[in-house]
Amino acid sequence: MEKGFLDKVEDNAADFTCISVTQNSLQELKKIWDQWNEEVRQLFYSNYGDLPYLLDMKVNKHLFQALVQFWNPAYSCFTFEKVDLVPTVEEYMALL
Repeated sequence: MEKGFLDKVEDNAADFTCISVTQNSLQELKKIWDQWNEEVRQLFYSNYGDLPYLLDMKVNKHLFQALVQFWNPAYSCFTFEKVDLVPTVEEYMALL
């Protein structure tokens, strides 16, 4: 029975993608960023925009506590009455 199950898993292996997810601390991310040379940083900027600037942002906890009341997890956006708002990374930076 176990062999039959493994055969099915192997047959279906091509249909699945394995994703490994890790969560790094802010200090670890800053350390990684500091180790990269300018060429690697520019490549990162070209692919992901101004995302690295978030490493140096101080988070306003009170703002996040207020905004979480309006977060709509079903649509991954903020909902204010009948208006849905999806800020860009740059707009998130301005809020912080």
